[in-house]
Amino acid sequence: MYLILTASSDTYITNKILNNSYRVTDANVGNASTLDLFKLYAESTIKNETNPIELSRILIKFDYDKLRSLTGSNLDIAHSSFKCYLKMSDVYGGQTVPSNFKVQVFPLSKSFDEGPGRDIVTFADLGGVNFITASVSGDTAIAWDATGSNAQGLLGSDDIDIIASGNLNDGNGIINLWQQQLFETGEEDLSIDITTLVSASLKDIIPDCGFRISFSGSHETDSKSRFVKRFASRHTQQSNLRPKIVVTYDDSTVDHIGMFEFDVTGSIFLNNYQRGVPKNILSGSAATEITGSDSLLVTLTSGSFSKVITGSQHTIGSKYIDGFYSASFAISQYESSLRGEVVSAASASFKTLWGSLDGSIGYHTGSLIIKNQNRGSSGQSPNRLYLNVTNLKSTYFNDQKVIFRTFIENTSRELKALKLPFESKSEVFESVFYQVRDVNSDKIIIPFHKNGTKLSSDADGMYFKLDMSSLYGGVYVFDFQISDLGVDRVFTAASAKFRVDEK
Repeated sequence: MYLILTASSDTYITNKILNNSYRVTDANVGNASTLDLFKLYAESTIKNETNPIELSRILIKFDYDKLRSLTGSNLDIAHSSFKCYLKMSDVYGGQTVPSNFKVQVFPLSKSFDEGPGRDIVTFADLGGVNFITASVSGDTAIAWDATGSNAQGLLGSDDIDIIASGNLNDGNGIINLWQQQLFETGEEDLSIDITTLVSASLKDIIPDCGFRISFSGSHETDSKSRFVKRFASRHTQQSNLRPKIVVTYDDSTVDHIGMFEFDVTGSIFLNNYQRGVPKNILSGSAATEITGSDSLLVTLTSGSFSKVITGSQHTIGSKYIDGFYSASFAISQYESSLRGEVVSAASASFKTLWGSLDGSIGYHTGSLIIKNQNRGSSGQSPNRLYLNVTNLKSTYFNDQKVIFRTFIENTSRELKALKLPFESKSEVFESVFYQVRDVNSDKIIIPFHKNGTKLSSDADGMYFKLDMSSLYGGVYVFDFQISDLGVDRVFTAASAKFRVDEK
């Protein structure tokens, strides 16, 4: 799974001095197209202040509803492959930028109202969050506990704006809850691992109020000016630059039914549907659900050979998947009752029977071919492969979730004379990844990622699932990366172009 969550609210707050006479602590810039981070030391004068400091802090919020719904099905946020990265795009426009500074991300303890302001010159717009006020409830303004959203403390405290540390009930005791990134040139994008913070919010341990992004404490208080680090906001017209959380999770499943080899452990799968919806098998007159580990048997037979394997409801991470069962095993090519067929055909054919633990009920009968491993005296050359997405449409909406079928043909394989009609089956590989590229800009929107874009396989070939909300109004194409005989090969523009429209 590779999922992009765009910001639902963002802004920055400031106490900037104007005209050397007053601070704009009541200004709102919630609709500005950029998120400006700056610190000015003794650049202005103001009555009763010596060497005044002016600064800004960024506030940002994301909607986790999509992640919450996934945690109820196949998303295990405790799994090591689950990662969340906060990413913000630099919009350097030729202006002077600071360098060698650190930016910190804190979880907010208070909610904020984005507001309608867009004036970043005179800061004359009011309404919504500002340096003094976090939000408004009815006619009541809810102030920050310290101006600039700067009251920090322990998770669970009532008098803080940002959470500096806390106990997440994971056995690690009290830990720091802020994350940090060094900007050496000042032109870098922001990319910070916030997996711990997102996971804790999904568990309702950390309040889901968003984040405060600011210079590190010492860089806010020293005697150096830093003007200006500028990121794109969610209101920019360039959708690919908007702030985002990139979520990755390995939910791929590899069914070896099309590439099973002797002496190597592989997995086969059984899917069960009730009226088109994945549901657990109901067994016997009592309609008992088949669930959990070691819950059914798979019997393999070939001539006089027979082997019984225990199968289970399949898990992704620690989540049991409804209607999805798997069994993993290895068969030796040196089994005496198989040896004749293996020698003559370099493979053996098996009948598979999925059934109840007591053997009294059969659920599904199928077939499996197990081949010899690829051996030879000469080095192998990579196969000549052709790829295509067979069910691609020309247009999608960004509220769709789509399963894309990928057909892979090995044009270098030996062809045999067959009676028509003949349907060519897709080749299946252990490691295939997709990426999404913007046709017009040639920018990679979704890159190859070992835990996010791996293709799954089943009896019909290879496929992947894509939540189209991760793409914005634009024209895209799929590229693929295949590990073939130890070589990673990239196939660009392996699909037709397709468009994603906002609904």
